[in-house]
Amino acid sequence: MKTRIAIFISGRGSNMMALVEAAKAPDFPAECVVVVSNDPAAAGLEWATSQGIEALAVDHRPFGKDREAHERAIDTELRARGVEFICLAGYMRILTPWLVTQWEGRMINIHPSLLPKYKGLHTHERAIDAGDAEAGCSIHWVSAGVDEGALIAQARVPILEGDTPDTLAARVLTEEHRLYPAAVRDILTKM
Repeated sequence: MKTRIAIFISGRGSNMMALVEAAKAPDFPAECVVVVSNDPAAAGLEWATSQGIEALAVDHRPFGKDREAHERAIDTELRARGVEFICLAGYMRILTPWLVTQWEGRMINIHPSLLPKYKGLHTHERAIDAGDAEAGCSIHWVSAGVDEGALIAQARVPILEGDTPDTLAARVLTEEHRLYPAAVRDILTKM
């Protein structure tokens, strides 16, 4: 029996696409039952629909500053669909402790740096500005602190002379698309 996963996105969802493609393999331990976004205009929602996956937009704006109420609405939708595991894939909202607690041990995130370095935004620019020799991506368990959960897996790429944040991001993204499905396979096979 495959684990029923939800993938959270806020934009085009390239990591979501990599997970969906991986899940098409008969031996992949998960099936994507819903793609969730806080932004009804997220480009990845249309792609998910084109793949036969339910695309669910729960717009954060009507909830104002009440982030927990927004997350409670999402949680209700997830439970109604029998979701068992969440993969954050470019979901650009900081989660409240309430949602993190509800899904503790069943929610992971991908982050475009070699954590614990460069939590938050502008990771590639910060790595270049620091003179780092390498950058990469990390898969981690979601915890109450932003990008602070226990590490699951990492992939590294060299920072090349003349790299810009965009050129570095492109190389890291290639590794993200490889690493995320592999990490999900590993985690769910062991659960």
